Amino acid sequence: MTGYADFTLFLVLVLDIYIVATSRLASCVRASALQGVALALLPLALWAGSFDGWILHVMVISAGTLAVKGLLIPALLFRAIREANVRREVEPFISLHLSILSAAVLVVISFWLASLLVLPIPAPTTLLVPVAFGTLLVGFLVLVSRRKAITQVVGYLTLENGVFIFGQTLVEQIPFAVELGILLDLLVGVFVMGIAIHHISREFDDIDAELLSALKE
Repeated sequence: MTGYADFTLFLVLVLDIYIVATSRLASCVRASALQGVALALLPLALWAGSFDGWILHVMVISAGTLAVKGLLIPALLFRAIREANVRREVEPFISLHLSILSAAVLVVISFWLASLLVLPIPAPTTLLVPVAFGTLLVGFLVLVSRRKAITQVVGYLTLENGVFIFGQTLVEQIPFAVELGILLDLLVGVFVMGIAIHHISREFDDIDAELLSALKE
């Protein structure tokens, strides 16, 4: 199953770069939804044949990831795009070309860091740790380099996806309740950001995150 896991991780990495490279909000959300689907398949590809006693555990986590990351959160973001009536990311803090270059550099750094990191438990595949680092760093890049609140939510999701991937190295040690708690925290965070998007759009007819400072009393 390692070959399927490596393909899934490679797909996640390609989607990381695509999120950085596109200026269309809907395309960012679709790429994030595809990442959610890929991450839902990742535990099955990594662990389904390794320990039969945990197969139900892995299937529940995969189903929860698919429901939250692949379906529910993208649906909420598409609704926010429709209500805000905005389609493109206009004037990000750094240009798309510089963003792509920065993302490529971060991916290279991630592979370098992964080669230095010594895990107490070996990773099930050599791509797991570098892709986790790369996804986390690219998510942070999107979060700090984009003006539109929806794109920043996608950056937050991408960052959390990196944490999720790295967590697969400890799937046998992390309690079931903790993993579900991570998904719940993610969902609550997106709801809070959705409220912020709604208030920005209602007050200013725009969803530029810089306008958040004008909402305070």
